[in-house]
Amino acid sequence: MTEKDRPWVMRTYAGHSTAEASNALYRSNLAKGQTGLSVAFDLPTQTGYDPDSVMARGEVGKVGVPVPHLGEMRKLFDSIPLTEMNTSMTINATAMWLLAMYQVVAEEQAGVPEGRATPEEVAALLAGTTQNDIIKEYLSRGTYVFPPEHSLRLIADMIAYTVHQIPKWNPINICSYHLQEAGATPTQELAYALCTAIAVLDQVKASGQVSEDDFEKVVGRISFFVNAGVRFVEEMCKMRAFVELWDEITRERYGVQDPKMRRFRYGVQVNSLGLTEAQPENNVQRIVLEMLGVTLSKDARARAIQLPAWNEALGLPRPWDQQWSLRLQQVLAFESDLLEYDDIFTGSTVVEAKVAELVAGAKAEIDRVQAMGGAIAAVESGYMKQELVSAHAARRARIEAGDEIIVGVNKFETTEPSPLTADLDGAIMTADPQAEASAVASVEAWKAERDEDEVARALADLAEAAKTDANLMLPTLAAARAGATTGEWAGTLREVFGEFRAPTGVSGAVVAASAGQAGAELSAVRERVRATGEELSGNTGGRLRLLVGKPGLDGHSNGAEQVAVRARDAGFEVIYQGIRLTPEQIVSAAVAEDVHCVGLSILSGSHMELVPAVLDGLREAGMSDVPVIVGGIIPDSDGRRLVEAGVAAVYTPKDFGLTEIMGGIVDVIRRANGLD
Repeated sequence: MTEKDRPWVMRTYAGHSTAEASNALYRSNLAKGQTGLSVAFDLPTQTGYDPDSVMARGEVGKVGVPVPHLGEMRKLFDSIPLTEMNTSMTINATAMWLLAMYQVVAEEQAGVPEGRATPEEVAALLAGTTQNDIIKEYLSRGTYVFPPEHSLRLIADMIAYTVHQIPKWNPINICSYHLQEAGATPTQELAYALCTAIAVLDQVKASGQVSEDDFEKVVGRISFFVNAGVRFVEEMCKMRAFVELWDEITRERYGVQDPKMRRFRYGVQVNSLGLTEAQPENNVQRIVLEMLGVTLSKDARARAIQLPAWNEALGLPRPWDQQWSLRLQQVLAFESDLLEYDDIFTGSTVVEAKVAELVAGAKAEIDRVQAMGGAIAAVESGYMKQELVSAHAARRARIEAGDEIIVGVNKFETTEPSPLTADLDGAIMTADPQAEASAVASVEAWKAERDEDEVARALADLAEAAKTDANLMLPTLAAARAGATTGEWAGTLREVFGEFRAPTGVSGAVVAASAGQAGAELSAVRERVRATGEELSGNTGGRLRLLVGKPGLDGHSNGAEQVAVRARDAGFEVIYQGIRLTPEQIVSAAVAEDVHCVGLSILSGSHMELVPAVLDGLREAGMSDVPVIVGGIIPDSDGRRLVEAGVAAVYTPKDFGLTEIMGGIVDVIRRANGLD
């Protein structure tokens, strides 16, 4: 037995409604023994819009906290000393802006304006992480704003700034987590995350902002954020493979000599993709098993862990639910003997063989991507997105066929009534319905009090700097201090850099459900689709047209992509234009394509605002006879209200059978057209 290892940093991913409410939640969690903060920002903040933007409609305060200006950042961390805190911020496209506001608030707390400390002294004390991995946003999470070239420039600028000014800060968290949520296999998760890291480090080198002597420090500040699924033995081996591959890449590609700088440092949130709405109490044991995958092996143990709550497939977790997840970590770290031993898998031939298999597969895929020109080229060509969509489709097909068992979903479905979900509306937390109005009022009041000329000068300086190769962190800090808003900072850079729409990966995805019983069921639905299309068109070859729409800022497109792929395979003509559309754009597409059904996918909780807007738009366009169906994380009470408002069908995570959903869409179309 060796000296007991230190526990990992324990976080809870949190933030909702308002800065004041989130601050109260953070302080409560810290009082319960949480050892770090993990901030969830709302979608307008993540995508660079102010709360009063038309794009922010229905999204303010839903999946995180709105931070449109420095005043709200002050409220968010009120009475939380930032120079003593380890803060992780899940922020990407606007990461530079949020770090700037965080730094300014830390300076204010430490008394820099009063001369009690210098900015350099404060910066040297700040510890934490900005996620800042834009490549995975193009592939899975969808909160990108700028084209890849300009996004990488912002990342490189942040890395160069922090390595010199905020040396304890992790400026980027390479995220394989969201790749697994998008369907990545362990091999793909390894390969695509490491290709992202290579792209980032190559960009920093090429920028010329970091000397050769300091480049090892850059490598040493690169951290990762990984996923861990319920196949915890394989996941543990995946982590050991990450350690081996990262050591090799940093040593051989970048010549890093110091073993400490080559260390694979990672945090984790265990799998959310596998959390189920059906029998959600089973999610507790899933979360525990997934946590073991990143803690059992000392040589590949996570440095920080945040666990989802048991009820995240139902809606927003309550503080008690988050406490339960925190207690899971604390029991493992403080009651068990896990931390008393060296790595318990050293010498295991089974583990070594599995790690070698994963390493070999990942190297082959890394080589394939690098031969295309690297991660950015593989994003722009659609290759990586297509591979993820195909892998996810294959997983869905295995579940539907019963080849991959999900307890309580496709096996062992009989259950006693659960006291945890007896009151479904009470089993989750509801975001403050006044959050949007409060945030809009906050921005109005903020703008009324600031010096508009100073803001205009700061934003003009930012725009000019963006047109050069200057590091944008300093003009961003100046804009934050002047009082610019999140939307103004991002809007200024949008005008210089432009915007980007990533490939959807749908058209090239492979057919997954084509064999056995699943194939027979799909064939039967395909025949109904064909027959109904011909009935409605009055001629042979007429096809049913389905519009799959993602209204609002919700970028989690995995579900929509899988619906689009299965609808294509079922014989529908599918119109899918990707993420981040306004209700008006969706209605325009429905009119232009003369569709038979509109399917909306919303996972951000904004369904009660955005779905009625689409319904109203269709009525105004004379298409009230076109049925609308909705899918997402939608509480039962909201589902009933949507049906009362005119929605033809509501699907939630418990409706895992995509082919069955396709049959339901045919039923909806037939009823709407009087065919049944």
